[in-house]
Order: sequence, then C-alpha cells, then structure tokens
Amino acid sequence: MANYNIISDVSEALVRILRGGMVPDIIPNSEGIGVCHPSDKGDVSLGICLYDIHRNNDIDTTERIAIGADKLRAPSFYLDLYYMITAYSSSDIKFRSLEESKMLGRVMQVIEGSPVMKPEIYGKAFADMKYPPRIEMLDPDTEEKHRIWNVPDQPYKLSLFYKVYPIEIESERIKQITRVSEAEFTFGQIKKPEDV
Repeated sequence: MANYNIISDVSEALVRILRGGMVPDIIPNSEGIGVCHPSDKGDVSLGICLYDIHRNNDIDTTERIAIGADKLRAPSFYLDLYYMITAYSSSDIKFRSLEESKMLGRVMQVIEGSPVMKPEIYGKAFADMKYPPRIEMLDPDTEEKHRIWNVPDQPYKLSLFYKVYPIEIESERIKQITRVSEAEFTFGQIKKPEDV
C-alpha cells in the first residue's frame, strides 16, 4: 500500500536507476540527471518530466480492506503516470545530436533491463505493493509529441516517452463496523399440519 508520496517516489526511483546506469560513463555527475520541465531544465543533461496522470481502470477496486476487528478501509485507487525523458547535451553543436542520441540509447537500455519496479532495485517504497509497477515505452505520433513538449519558442527535442503503471494510492476513507457479538436463538417444535 502507498500514500500520496508514491508519485514523487516513482520519479525519484527513475532518477536513481538512471544515475546508477549512466553516471559517470555517459553523464559526468549525478546532478546531471533530474526531474524537470523542458522549459525549466537548468543545468540538467537528462530531464525526466512527469507530463500526465490518468486513473487506471484495469484493476478491480471494489474490495474493502479490514483494519483490525472493527474497521474497513475503502479500496485503493490506481494511477498511470506518463513521463517524457529528454537529453540536453552541452557539447559543440557538431556533436550535440550524437551525444543526445547516445544518452537516449543508454536510457532505453537501462530501463529495458529493469522494467518492473521491484523494491530490491527501485527502493523500499515499492516493497508492499500488491501490483509492482511496470515501465512501458510508448510510441506517440509526432503531433502528440509536439503537444506534450509544449515549450513556447523552443523547437521539439527528440525525447522518449514512458508509462509507469499501476501506481497504488490507498484510500483514507475508513468505516467503523460493528461485529456480531451475540446471537439469540429460540428453539421449539414445529407443528405438523395434521397436528393443528
């Protein structure tokens, strides 16, 4: 089960796994990989942007969870998180495109190597999840990519798009219930119709 922090935990886990697979061979230091919007990237060489969140309707969320003997928690709800990952090389313009292609190639390789957010790889935030989140590469069309980019006065940069799902958030709705503590029975003999 996870609380609302899980959304930022997923973003941090992506940063952590990419730093582990790209620093220092591809990107010199860990601060070069971070969560940012393309319009506010600062000194980041590899930017991870959470651009959309949808409710996941593929999981049945009708089952209430017992808490002790007298409480029931409403079912968790599940989300799909959508990420855009963009490379920003500071190399000379002659080499910039090649450097960025190399970064994106390594991103795909790292994520493909660990496409399920298991706690031993991505961290303890994912330890108690009923459904370990998966990372799936998306293939939006060119128009959709430009719409997601949405940075005025900056041309679209080649980017990768991923969906991370299902992300569980537990409900805070708790219902007090009364258990049956005693029952009263009346015993008697049923009269047959011929006895009446």
